[in-house]
Amino acid sequence: MRKLVGDNCARIRKERGLTQEELAEQSGLSQQYISGLERGRRNPTILTVYELSVALSVSHIDLLSPR
Repeated sequence: MRKLVGDNCARIRKERGLTQEELAEQSGLSQQYISGLERGRRNPTILTVYELSVALSVSHIDLLSPR
């Protein structure tokens, strides 16, 4: 699940033309956390998934679903 959320986050972030720093600023998370998440090294909480989905303007399902 960590890898899935991280991969989806990175893909959507890049599709939106955002850097990790910009996503961090918009989500209230640190750039280091975003980096670790995208590499599958962080275990996101439901709150983190929600914050990312709001910052990326997608449904939380988009972060949790296999592509």
